[in-house]
Amino acid sequence: MRNIMKSLFALSFILLAGALSSVQAQPLKAVATFSIVGDWVANVGGDKIELVVLVGPDADSHGYEPTPRDMLALAGADIVFENGLGFEAWLGALYDASASRARRVVVTEGVDPIAAVESGAQNTEHDHEEHDRPGHDHDHNHEHHSHEQHAHEHDHGEFDPHTWHDVRNAVIAVELIRDALAEADPANAASYSANAASYLEELEALDAFVSLEASRLPEQRRKLVTNHHSLGYFARAYGFEVIGTLLPLSTDVGEAAAGDMSALIDAIRAAGIPALFVENVANSSLIERIAAEAGVTVAPSLYTDALGAPGSAGDTYLNMFRHNLAVITAALSR
Repeated sequence: MRNIMKSLFALSFILLAGALSSVQAQPLKAVATFSIVGDWVANVGGDKIELVVLVGPDADSHGYEPTPRDMLALAGADIVFENGLGFEAWLGALYDASASRARRVVVTEGVDPIAAVESGAQNTEHDHEEHDRPGHDHDHNHEHHSHEQHAHEHDHGEFDPHTWHDVRNAVIAVELIRDALAEADPANAASYSANAASYLEELEALDAFVSLEASRLPEQRRKLVTNHHSLGYFARAYGFEVIGTLLPLSTDVGEAAAGDMSALIDAIRAAGIPALFVENVANSSLIERIAAEAGVTVAPSLYTDALGAPGSAGDTYLNMFRHNLAVITAALSR
């Protein structure tokens, strides 16, 4: 009987240890608000996280309407990664309604933000003196602020949220993601660090490549017109100028006024721009009309506010950036 009791005790201990091990092995539950941030998180988290992306490929985050599935994802999350700078205007109410206790990580902390553009079809020149390439670099040393501090400082719509169009800002975001995952899941910190190191090397190489390819394009050719004002950071980082846009920072504000459209056509002609750019999250009909009236072409679609579907030319952040650069340089070289 004594031997049987010992055997039962040993078996119970083994089963309990197995159960505890199973619980500990559960991946960290992470939520990313949209596809670009989701791709960064996936590259750093790897197989150590269970990731849900709320706004998927080819979907516009500006006018997104959350679903019950999104609320459930937030309710069960351990950590939430968001862009901030007013990009996900719907997130605060959704987070509160879900009663989530997950930490919210704003991946634009430490980024040098561009002031918001108040109207669509207007000249949007930026001061390039401090950001000329080559030689432009951001300071990667940044303090960690609470979500509440960031919300108070930046979520009032005064800044352009499209920071990911400068690869150096993606570097900042990935470093933040690495640190946040390691803090939330110390047991896998080494994995997150290794994954991030590998991915950061790819981002550094991409940034150097974009800078070089952009510099090959004559300066007078580096002029952009798009559906909405999404490429301000790209312009500032790589020596381009945004001549104008049909809509301001958000795509859900209706159409540009007739007077703005007329002014934009005049600006396109005056600048000698050979092509206009459409985006994967915006209707192209209006900009096609503008192009026809201005006597210029419409380039293949850019991936601006979302990645493309799996298997597309913009299905990852790296692929998205290479595709956009190739389309822009080819269209403006004509």
